[in-house]
Amino acid sequence: MLDVGGGPGRYAITLAEQGYEVSLLDLSENGLAWARDRALEAGVTLKATARGNAVDLSAFDGQSFDIVLLMGPLYHLVTEEDRTIALEEATRVLKPGGVLCASFITRYAPLRDAAKRQPAWILEHADEVERLLSTGVLYDSGGLFTDAYFANQTEVRPLIEPYGFETLDLIAAEGIVGWIEEGVNAASGELWDAWVRLNYRLGKDPSVHGVASHLLYVGRKNPV
Repeated sequence: MLDVGGGPGRYAITLAEQGYEVSLLDLSENGLAWARDRALEAGVTLKATARGNAVDLSAFDGQSFDIVLLMGPLYHLVTEEDRTIALEEATRVLKPGGVLCASFITRYAPLRDAAKRQPAWILEHADEVERLLSTGVLYDSGGLFTDAYFANQTEVRPLIEPYGFETLDLIAAEGIVGWIEEGVNAASGELWDAWVRLNYRLGKDPSVHGVASHLLYVGRKNPV
């Protein structure tokens, strides 16, 4: 498995603990060092930690991974050209029949964030609101987030499927409880499990996708 842009290894270490053989790539050498230290503390080994960018996976051979994670690059890469290159590179290093997992932040997520934390943001950054709505790009968020691209839920499958992927799932990561999840997060045991199952079930409902903050795309590369 290759975790592209995996930062300090939150996903990579958890997956290694589950028995996966994980390589981690990130721009930050400090982040990679942190990941190596945390992996050591967890008693697991990351197969490789490489400094690099999602648009250049030349550190890895073609068709060398069963699973590729893009759990951040497709919203941190602001230009369509860079997102396209990142998908081309992920496709190149993925084996035929392999699985791609890619995350997106949805178009209206910053507005939901502002409504909860900084309601005046839409007046103070009116030009950014209009840019976000028309292009999906947010540069000066006034502290809401870093420069990023926020995708309309209808563009995810058309973006990835042309690279030879069969869509297996498109899931609203927060289900129906995004920004109102405090009570759920305080739950445990049977109650927590019930909410997890319900959110997973409802997260597959396309009517929920536009108001979730994150979407998770899962697809299989054409074996031919």
